[in-house]
Amino acid sequence: MKQFPYTEKKDTRSGFGAGLAELGKTNPEVVALCADLTGSLKMDAFAKEFPDRFFQVGIAEANMIGMAAGMTIGGKIPFTGTFANFSTGRVYDQIRQSVAYSQKNVKICASHAGLTLGEDGATHQILEDIGLMKMLPHMTVINPCDYNQTKAATIAIAKHEGPVYLRFGRPAVPNFTPADQEFVIGKAVMLNEGKDVSIFATGHLVWKAIEAGQQLASMGISAEIINIHTIKPLDEAAVLASVRKTKCVVTAEEHQRNGGLGDSIAQVLATHHPAPIEMVAVNDSFGESGTPDQLMKKYGLDTPDIIAAVQKVMSRR
Repeated sequence: MKQFPYTEKKDTRSGFGAGLAELGKTNPEVVALCADLTGSLKMDAFAKEFPDRFFQVGIAEANMIGMAAGMTIGGKIPFTGTFANFSTGRVYDQIRQSVAYSQKNVKICASHAGLTLGEDGATHQILEDIGLMKMLPHMTVINPCDYNQTKAATIAIAKHEGPVYLRFGRPAVPNFTPADQEFVIGKAVMLNEGKDVSIFATGHLVWKAIEAGQQLASMGISAEIINIHTIKPLDEAAVLASVRKTKCVVTAEEHQRNGGLGDSIAQVLATHHPAPIEMVAVNDSFGESGTPDQLMKKYGLDTPDIIAAVQKVMSRR
């Protein structure tokens, strides 16, 4: 099993802030809008250095999306920022009608996604956002795994023509991907080649998959671990190439089972190459208040849960 050393833990929202600040220096068409959460979204550096290109819209998320859509008509590349719950659930109609349907070049950037929002509780822990966004025609959906990858993804989406949903989070997680990585939208990243099981993970669950792979190796199980940072468009070729070799699949995500990464991969398998699949995800439930670690354990999103899913799916081959 390949080793993935890291020197620090960093929150992925800070990767977004760093990427946005860099874009401000290199692309004068980039503008940023925030719904009263500049500090939480780490948009401070952009706002300070480019005040004429930063718009604090207040607690008015629907207006923010409408403003962003309008700005694209003049050639601007707007990045909107607020919590994932407010970025999607609160403004779904505006995103559907003004951004996706119209194919506007808006980058919807969403922090504090999933259970790891923690103590703020179920009303803020959106677990349906990937499903909401991936079902919209023309929408690209990206869920990077660490600080470096989030920074790279932020920079990359500015070059992509069309609406994008970029999802990231609050907790500090191991920062293990290369700082100089090339982020290619729609291209999965092979982390560890294996022969017994394919583990497809996204977001915060990528590191959990790596931990599971290391423990599985000590048990004599060779896990192929693939980072699916782009959920739509899905890298179907990478999925099928791996599954044809291992013949069984585990997916891991900080999201509902319904509508997430697991659903997308199951659809590919059902269409092209049927194989046993187990999904590590929240099972049709809202969250609750608690620390991120407590919630990941309680809702079955921890390293032991991935190992258990691997053992179960291998018994079904």
